[in-house]
Amino acid sequence: MSSLLPCTQPNNRTDNGVNGFIESLAELKKESGNQQYKLKQYRQALPLYTEAIELCPDIPAYYGNRSACYMMLNRYHDALEDARKSVQLDSAFVKGYIRILKCGIALGDVMTADQAVKHIKIMEPDNNATIKNELASLETLKKFEADALKAYNKQDFRTVVYCMDRCLSQAPNCCKYKTTKGECLAYLGRYEEAQELVNGILHIDKGNADAIYVRGMCMFYEDNIDSACQHFMQVLRLAPDHKKAMDLYKRAKLLKKKKDEGNDAFKNCRFQDALNLYTEALKVDPFNKKTNAKLYFNRATVYSKLNKLADAVSDCTSALKLDDNYLKALLRRAKCYMDLGEYEEAVKDYEKACKMDKNREHKRLLNDAKLALKKSKRKDYYKILGVERNATEDEIKKAYRKRALVHHPDRHANASDAEKKEQEKKFKELGEAYGILSDSKKKARYDSGQDLEDGFDGMPDFDPSQVFQTFFSGGGGHGGEYSFQGGAFPGFSFQFG
Repeated sequence: MSSLLPCTQPNNRTDNGVNGFIESLAELKKESGNQQYKLKQYRQALPLYTEAIELCPDIPAYYGNRSACYMMLNRYHDALEDARKSVQLDSAFVKGYIRILKCGIALGDVMTADQAVKHIKIMEPDNNATIKNELASLETLKKFEADALKAYNKQDFRTVVYCMDRCLSQAPNCCKYKTTKGECLAYLGRYEEAQELVNGILHIDKGNADAIYVRGMCMFYEDNIDSACQHFMQVLRLAPDHKKAMDLYKRAKLLKKKKDEGNDAFKNCRFQDALNLYTEALKVDPFNKKTNAKLYFNRATVYSKLNKLADAVSDCTSALKLDDNYLKALLRRAKCYMDLGEYEEAVKDYEKACKMDKNREHKRLLNDAKLALKKSKRKDYYKILGVERNATEDEIKKAYRKRALVHHPDRHANASDAEKKEQEKKFKELGEAYGILSDSKKKARYDSGQDLEDGFDGMPDFDPSQVFQTFFSGGGGHGGEYSFQGGAFPGFSFQFG
């Protein structure tokens, strides 16, 4: 801190007359400023140093004193300007170079700080004690700036944020470090933190192009593309060569164009065109998670229209990875799972949807999915008999008669043991199916997904031989004769026409 103390030695000029009076008055102003400075009344000291400079604008110490005062007020740009002026007036003014060093560190201007160190070492080669802390801070800045650059090039934004925090611990007033950190926070999706950081800069410097750019980034990545473009245009008015702003402005315009064209194609049922446009839009900016989540959802909707349900599921999953609270994507995926017959997955999605928004429609969809899952775990008796769900009683009877005769164990008496076992299984399943579907009450309960009796969900307790005998010997005789000799059901003889 001693190097920041204002100069107290009087001006050595001894001109008489008016000049001498002016110089004496300037010295008084400087001394009054020094008194206020020692009392830490920096705002009161500042105008006194300014008056001294106005009276004698060629005295290095006056600029040095005001530079120290600016530093205490965190006005480092002004402090650096005064320090530079002091060494221009006196190239051997060591305190001036020390203040340049301190300002360079505070502003994150490593090059300026390095140049100041060189001058100090030339003038005081054997005395680094006065700038020991500054030299340590400068080395810290160099190290973490280099580490941050490597990490940025690898898109390792978390490491950049860490490095910038280390730099800001040495240079808390550096806007460059703050905007770099804000940019990387935006890439990491931490938009509130990024905006809060750059808003602090803009409160002091409304024309800071980098801070405006970061705020535009946050808007772009929060799917507020129009406002983002306005910010990028403002940046380019302030800094026409701002490459990042120009690049992101172009990408924002292209992304909006592709998305709008895709929406228009979908509305006009040009589904393949919409698919292509959404795919192109997804390639524009991989960091724009919110917009890309919507694009994935839109493309999933197109896939579902084209009956490409697996692709639709994949895109909904991609949308949810980018935005895990995207309810529309969750419901779309659940519907696709239902259509694909993947009921367990559908139930999971509808349960999540109910947690997010427990309304009547979502409850209904969940119950439907649970019922479908329950049905799917039971045997499909319609499929076993080979009939449609709306089959008539007569169609069910005919289907059973045809298949029962094909799979009856006696017909396969000479088959291998494995084949016999398989045919017996199929014959038993046919008995189960007919036993349920030929009974109107059981059929109604089966169709509605209700349980009929113990064991219904697994293997109902049916005697397939009894079903077979009842069917062929009952009132539904068909004329003609069909007989099995020996085997599982010896002695049966039936007439068929």
